[in-house]
Amino acid sequence: MNSASPFQFRHTVGSHTFGFRDLKELMAKATPARSGDRLAGVAAESAEERVVAQMTLAEVPLQQFLQDLLVPYESDEITRLIIDEHDKTAFAPIAHLTVGGFRDWLLSDLATPAILTQIRAGVTPEMAAAVSKLMRNQDLILVAKKCEVTTAFRNTIGLPGHLSTRLQPNHPTDDLTGIAASILDGLLYANGDAVIGINPATDNVAQTCRLLHMMSDVIEHYQIPTQSCVLTHVTNTIEAIDQGAPVDLVFQSIGGTQATNDSFGFNLATLAEAQAAALSLQRGSVGNNVMYFETGQGSALSANAHHGVDQQTCEARAYAVARKFSPLLVNTVVGFIGPEYLYDGKEITRAGLEDHFCGKLLGLPMGCDVCYTNHADADQNDMDNLLTLLGVAGCTFVMGIPGSDDIMLNYQTTSFHDALYARRVLGLKPAPEFGLWLQQMEIFRNSDRFVLNQQVPDAFNQPLQRLLGA
Repeated sequence: MNSASPFQFRHTVGSHTFGFRDLKELMAKATPARSGDRLAGVAAESAEERVVAQMTLAEVPLQQFLQDLLVPYESDEITRLIIDEHDKTAFAPIAHLTVGGFRDWLLSDLATPAILTQIRAGVTPEMAAAVSKLMRNQDLILVAKKCEVTTAFRNTIGLPGHLSTRLQPNHPTDDLTGIAASILDGLLYANGDAVIGINPATDNVAQTCRLLHMMSDVIEHYQIPTQSCVLTHVTNTIEAIDQGAPVDLVFQSIGGTQATNDSFGFNLATLAEAQAAALSLQRGSVGNNVMYFETGQGSALSANAHHGVDQQTCEARAYAVARKFSPLLVNTVVGFIGPEYLYDGKEITRAGLEDHFCGKLLGLPMGCDVCYTNHADADQNDMDNLLTLLGVAGCTFVMGIPGSDDIMLNYQTTSFHDALYARRVLGLKPAPEFGLWLQQMEIFRNSDRFVLNQQVPDAFNQPLQRLLGA
């Protein structure tokens, strides 16, 4: 290193020397191309510069990520969380490696599922993001497949050979009959073992309580081994708990910097308060993972809170927030923010695989909303490809929405039958407790191959009005 040079990292190719001022710039330049980084002005200016940055990043020791902090320790509570809770004992087996060496080790047979579990608390989000930048898609899939993360509330999520789904029965006016119809439709397609989760059209405490009581009635009536969630702001959920609402999971969208989360209206103390409140209800039957988080590449940039860090690394830092609170589910809503951040199907696919890999490597029950907006250069075939790749990679859960079209949030995602396709083609099963319930309710008629019954079971023939107490 030349102390007289403005560049901390340099790499010479032929007669041309490329320079990178600091680790933050090197990480950004090494990131596979995407529109969000171009919008932020941090992307590599050419494919050649990107490859050189990746070659340079491969030589960086993992230890350096504990010293060269991308976001200042003094002003960011997420950085403090990452550094203060870093497990040096878990890090020791990989502490001697460079980023490139870490990639080779992760791909080797030495990195077994048991060993990956042992080292996960020693891996920082920045280390995970860095190594992902050196990986092809197949590398991301192979390593994620080896990372086993299991959580539980009323059923067990994330077991090998299983794929769960969030049943998402959103309605543009929060009409209870319409929501109930979508719930029953989803259940008949074997969806809903991860969670029955509603994005409310009217987001306030009263409506949150109304929806929570409705879903609780459905779950209790049919004795479904699953959990419900209203995806409202965490402070609304805290107030709903105070009012006696039947809260299973606490939801919050999270980001990778304190400034991002400030813009969302919460901090780590808020999440700790919400987790304690939900745990006090003791509503779980087989576990006590009570938090549900959603993330997405581009959220820090859209909040002008990225500190010059590339969007994929900001995304990985959000997983430090999630890991702190032992969630049941974490979901990257990969294409939801729009083409300003992930332009087309290729960028969405890459981001989905990156997010899933980083989350699983860090020990999170990582799912993915395989989705796009209508003004992105993507279509449902792109989503079919990503869904299949994530299924191969051991994704924890995906979305199940009527007709793949969320008529409240106005974006395209995966449908009830898409999840059924993924389970059938890859030989995956729902959560075991939920699978047993499906057989008991005669929704499945073949316990080995999970073949759907072609007729509506007698238990579901009662009118919706009776279910809703009308």
